[in-house]
Amino acid sequence: MMGHAGMAATAVRYLRTAGAPSAHAAHGTARDARLGTEQTAEPGALPKPELRAVREDERAPVDPAHFRRVLGGFASGVTVVTAPAAEGEPGPAGFACQSFASLSLEPPLISFMVGRTSTSWPRIARAGVFCVNVLTADQGELCRAFAVSGADKFAGVSYSPAPVTGSPLLEGVAAWIDCEIHAVHTGGDHLIVVGRVRALDAVEGDPEPLVFHRGRLGTFTPADPAG
Repeated sequence: MMGHAGMAATAVRYLRTAGAPSAHAAHGTARDARLGTEQTAEPGALPKPELRAVREDERAPVDPAHFRRVLGGFASGVTVVTAPAAEGEPGPAGFACQSFASLSLEPPLISFMVGRTSTSWPRIARAGVFCVNVLTADQGELCRAFAVSGADKFAGVSYSPAPVTGSPLLEGVAAWIDCEIHAVHTGGDHLIVVGRVRALDAVEGDPEPLVFHRGRLGTFTPADPAG
């Protein structure tokens, strides 16, 4: 039986042979790419949408700049997705991600989206496991460090191994979710990664979350007093 790392690596190889898209959207704008992305139709499922390239002499259906501007109005939390070093890798992998969401209670599943041009994702796929680190309001610099491509993102960062997968569990985070890769689906210029939760926890004290809105990091202010 193919393991989780093998399944994820196979998905990466398939997507590479299928060809990368010409445009790369920001992580935060990938949320609406969740619809119509299944590769095989289950009995009773909706048919796959017809996909075609936009010709040079026709206007794209949605202006990319306008798409980003509108979707930027949706505020989200911020996470860092990490994975242990796979065989042959120099060290662990990770990237900042605000397209994280809970997906299913039974079985316990979560999801996140990652650009198909990401250099961190193939390393996470080869590991077959990952940890979602939910950042607190005072971890903006940590978020920026993991949003940079090509740098040693773990330099000076304190972390310990997550209890099941050994993925880096960053020090001081509000919560963490330890997962193995369950499935990978295509979603335009992004991939939709589904993780099966193996362990999770939150810190005591309910720290303020880090929030991303219209390209900026901020904090959360409750509209109503706690009940």
